[in-house]
Amino acid sequence: MTTKPNNNFLRGARRYAFALLAMLTFMTGYAQQHEFTLEDLNFGGNNYHNMVPKNRHLTWWGDQLVRLDVEECSTVDKKTGKEKILFTLDDINKWAETKDDSEKIRHLMYASFPYPGKPLVLVKRKNERLLIDFKAKKTVWKQSAEGETHADWNAKSRAVAFVKDDNLYVTDAEGNTRQLTNDGSHDIVYGQSVHRDEFGIYKGTFWSNDGQKLAFYRMDQSMVTDYPLVNIDTRVATELPTKYPMAGETSHKVTVGVYDLKTGKTVYMKAGDPTDRYFTNIAWSPNNEAVYMIELNRDQTDMELVKYDASTGEKLSTLYKEHHDKYVHPVNPITFLPWDADKFILQSEKDGYNHLYLFNTKGEQLKQITSGKWIVLDLIGFTSKPEEVLILSTESSPIQNNIYKVNVETGERTLLDNGRGCHAGTYGGGGHRYPMLSASGRYAFDNYSEPDVPRNIDIIDIEKEKSVSYFKADDPWTGYNVPEYSCGTIKSADGVIDLYYRMVKPVNFDPNKKYPTVVYVYGGPGVRNVEARWHYASRGWETYMAQKGYLLFILDNRGSSDRGRDFEQATFRHLGVEEMKDQLKGVEYLKSLAYVDTTRMGVHGWSFGGFMTTSLMTTYPDVFKVGVAGGPVIDWKWYEVMYGERYMDTPQTNPEGYAETSLINKAQNLKGKLQIIIGTDDPTVVPQHALSFIKKCNEVGTQPDFYVYPGEGHNMMGHQSVHLHERITQYFEDYLK
Repeated sequence: MTTKPNNNFLRGARRYAFALLAMLTFMTGYAQQHEFTLEDLNFGGNNYHNMVPKNRHLTWWGDQLVRLDVEECSTVDKKTGKEKILFTLDDINKWAETKDDSEKIRHLMYASFPYPGKPLVLVKRKNERLLIDFKAKKTVWKQSAEGETHADWNAKSRAVAFVKDDNLYVTDAEGNTRQLTNDGSHDIVYGQSVHRDEFGIYKGTFWSNDGQKLAFYRMDQSMVTDYPLVNIDTRVATELPTKYPMAGETSHKVTVGVYDLKTGKTVYMKAGDPTDRYFTNIAWSPNNEAVYMIELNRDQTDMELVKYDASTGEKLSTLYKEHHDKYVHPVNPITFLPWDADKFILQSEKDGYNHLYLFNTKGEQLKQITSGKWIVLDLIGFTSKPEEVLILSTESSPIQNNIYKVNVETGERTLLDNGRGCHAGTYGGGGHRYPMLSASGRYAFDNYSEPDVPRNIDIIDIEKEKSVSYFKADDPWTGYNVPEYSCGTIKSADGVIDLYYRMVKPVNFDPNKKYPTVVYVYGGPGVRNVEARWHYASRGWETYMAQKGYLLFILDNRGSSDRGRDFEQATFRHLGVEEMKDQLKGVEYLKSLAYVDTTRMGVHGWSFGGFMTTSLMTTYPDVFKVGVAGGPVIDWKWYEVMYGERYMDTPQTNPEGYAETSLINKAQNLKGKLQIIIGTDDPTVVPQHALSFIKKCNEVGTQPDFYVYPGEGHNMMGHQSVHLHERITQYFEDYLK
């Protein structure tokens, strides 16, 4: 007798088998998801380089795009994105006739092509810079680079300015070296950044357009008090004094000299007594005959654009003045129009937002080129067509950076990117984006990201207003348990403006659970934490904490950057006060979320964020259970002159503000667990801040924890940073979780 199969049973068995297989596949896949370590997520970590989106390092040879890599340089076809090897590292070493292994050129990441149309590449080895003709396959010029610091090479004259043993030197194209100064020392500084790197200053030498004259800074800081940092690595600890002008105290004096290669003479600009004045944003006239500077009073309420004769140092004219009762903050030199040497662009916040203004050399404002309740982040350069300038702005969104070309005559703007994310992510000197623009201004490369795009690079044909996709980075976090990153807005404490926040939810988030929450804070001027880049600009440590079951919240309060003058100046003369009010609005929002455990809230920040962390822990002691403050400002009277007095005025003129914001006066309020971390050789927020707070806590009986990194500065460098973030994490694990 033959028994027929039970088809219903068979179908059910198959469904069960498939369901079991699917469940096992899911469980296996889940089990295979990797967990992050700080070696993966922290910039000092051993595996960090594999966990950031891959990149392509690019430069221009005229209008030819070139990819720079360790072993080779390749041309990039601007229409297809295809690469073709131009030469290899072995080629370069062969053509450089390198004989000693110690003198070998090790990579080509910093190669440059300074002459459009000429097959010359500039490379540098241990003690020498070379120009190599890669078509003729030989070295055509070389120059000693031995002992140089702060070197500034000029392509037109092939002269280099540099600092050696505290003095300024120039070596010309023929190899003749001239010592320009003799009194350089710890007290007298030449050819380096001055005014504590404020006002957009990032270097101390400025070549004229023809490379025949050199403007340079001289800073006399002999009258500034030495702050006593200490080197503990010597047999007996030795002093490492650093000049540190504190708010309200005596500051340094700066003058500007000009050296003429042809005459061999140096003159100084006759700007008058430099006491309590700032000289910034140096620019050269197109004909190389005049130097332009923006000068500020110490109170930083008044700025003047002044023109000097580069040959005699005589003051020729004051072209522009600007005043604001709180402060003005110029960070960009004027930029002359390449098609009209009698006109220049000035950047100013005088209408409340940083915009471009067109002036003539008589000092007459001809027009406002850009306007609106958004800011120009950068004037990138000029396009190949007359009367067009390329800018980066926040016009599309306060958390985006987008590229526009602007008609100088009409003000008409044309968006050149996709309108999303943060674009022009390639930086040159001082944070400007000039390297992205080709020599003629016809093309640009755009390195950008979006919240869900790790990195893309497009090649833009500016004239045709079209882009070609060149490179798309894979997500380096594929296969890992990644948290959810989101962005939103809440109203500021005054109810006027939207504030942007980033939230990072715990891995495997369950809305029915309650999670310990850490507010990461910076909050100070010049920084925007929440941006429309990958993961909304989330820091690796936030992902690490989310993996451990924490919710992270980051809010850009009033006083932070890129939202206009009034947004920043809301905190004037009482740093920390309005910022904390906004952060408390963030806490209020968090408390409205069912999945936030309001009994387990922590706060962490570094530098200004360390100040904010300590402020929040001592001003609102019942809100935050745990805090970690890194490199915190404790009292603004111990901070530097330029930054501190801009935002707080002096302790003499604003005693109420300094008293109100001093955390020494709040040490007795501390209830929660607070860990303070510093580097013992911090030259930015000097140890006096943290030590004075600890001393006061000892007096009043409160109990913060204190940890130091011997020999480290304001930020922990290299693998020390991994140790630091493990320590920060462990503190929250011990006392918040």
